Amino acid sequence: MARFASLGSGSKGNGLIFESGASRILLDCGFNVRDAGARLARLGLSPSELSGIIVTHEHSDHVSGVFPLARRFGLPVWLTHGTLAAVRESGRDVDQGVSCTVIHGNTAFSIGDAQVQPFTVPHDAREPVQFVLSDGACRLGVITDTGGSTPHIESILSGCDALVLEANHDLDMLRNGAYPSWLKARVAGRLGHLDNGASAGLLANLDRSRLKHVIAAHLSAQNNTVDLVRAALTDVLGCEPGWLGIADQAEGFAWRDI
Repeated sequence: MARFASLGSGSKGNGLIFESGASRILLDCGFNVRDAGARLARLGLSPSELSGIIVTHEHSDHVSGVFPLARRFGLPVWLTHGTLAAVRESGRDVDQGVSCTVIHGNTAFSIGDAQVQPFTVPHDAREPVQFVLSDGACRLGVITDTGGSTPHIESILSGCDALVLEANHDLDMLRNGAYPSWLKARVAGRLGHLDNGASAGLLANLDRSRLKHVIAAHLSAQNNTVDLVRAALTDVLGCEPGWLGIADQAEGFAWRDI
């Protein structure tokens, strides 16, 4: 049996745990070591119990805590060549005391009892990927930080048993909000983030026959509301609003069995 939980999700930091058998994988870490430890403790874990960290891309809300945590607790890190290069160029210390394995954007690999399938996404990062995580029977699809869907993304995510899906912003709120024009264009652009309608469209194109969990993630504190997200996604799912999970910045979400 597999399960998953979130340390927190949003522009101030992201992290997700997937557990399969004896393996516990941390997907991204945008929290400092102390905060990450506290958030893991809330889930009944310590950093020393992790099997390693997989990284989606180099933006600080996803990677700022990865290497300090890995160095402190001797955790291996998996990431693409482009992400590794971008992190090095940012000045972060990645080469002292951390074992890094370069992965390819569409090549599966294993970490102990967990199977990891990366897939490429359009985002304004060097070589970004998202992941499907599996225990061999059940599949968790995770997709945040992408400017739009693609046939490849929809093929990879179809038939998942659980899905963590970005619903970053409401287009009207973004357009009428306080962000400067350049930031509005970036967020809403092809290499930005999924708005509620785009998330619903992606979800509608998937084979949803196995879905037991859908969690909306990476919600903007300035440009979205939980009610708007629920309205957009539950319409596709045909479910009660309360069935849809929400990953928030402060608490993430608790363990869910797949």
